[in-house]
Amino acid sequence: MKTIGFIGAGTTGTALAVTLSHKGCPVVAVASRTLSSAQRLARMVPSCHVFPKAQDVADNAELVFITTPDDVIAAVCAQVQWHQGQSVVHCSGAHSLDILEAARKFGASVGSFHPLQTFAGIDQAIENLPGSAFALEGEEPLMSTLKELVRLLDGSWVELKPGDKVLYHAAAVFACNYFVTLVKLAVDLWQDFGVSPQQATRALLPLLKGTINNIATIGLPNCLTGPVARGDLGTIERHLYSLKTRHPSLLNIYRELGLQTVPIALAKGRIDHQKAEEMNTLFSRNLMPKEV
Repeated sequence: MKTIGFIGAGTTGTALAVTLSHKGCPVVAVASRTLSSAQRLARMVPSCHVFPKAQDVADNAELVFITTPDDVIAAVCAQVQWHQGQSVVHCSGAHSLDILEAARKFGASVGSFHPLQTFAGIDQAIENLPGSAFALEGEEPLMSTLKELVRLLDGSWVELKPGDKVLYHAAAVFACNYFVTLVKLAVDLWQDFGVSPQQATRALLPLLKGTINNIATIGLPNCLTGPVARGDLGTIERHLYSLKTRHPSLLNIYRELGLQTVPIALAKGRIDHQKAEEMNTLFSRNLMPKEV
């Protein structure tokens, strides 16, 4: 097993270092812009030594993860003198391998290893990381090494080509970040009838968990429920009228989501093409012009 080092000791780097160490991987070196974060990681990984510079990590580890913020990965990589046979990997979801070109020029193998997971904090990241999917880029033999790390983490992987990375990351934003946004919009609507955000969130959580469970157990498109799935034009029309009169800023969002949901309902088979067209017309008719 190759010795592993980390440049950057934020949430992702710390979670990876701790979890891989627990799986028996030799995590031996860390450096970070903030000394306290590197020391925190080292306290959680007894075999790991804190170094003052990124170059020290490169000099002491065979496989180096650059887990800094995305915007500085390329700059950090360019500051280090890598060597032939070394492996350099970043964990960005949006960037491909071009930001590690400086390491490649030194003869190092380069790759990316992005955990498709939400990390709200270090404790949550360590808990959520095992079993995640990972987006991998790289060539052999590094690719085999990255797949072995995924297996140790009880995860699955998808191999991406350079042109795939941005759309892959956009998909993650839809599934994760904008899911949070939709919950926030729902919570805000509950305040119209006097329910606090905390109470609304608690009330909606069982619904959210049930939806996730349906996606996991029934899958798309059969997990879809609600008025679009049923072709309930009257209910949809009342929703649109209420939003138009009380929350007009949300009307276009509801309309756009409705238009994207109609094909899912059609694929489920609860509605026919005529009903789908009627719903498309209803959603389109209630489009409010955007302000210029």
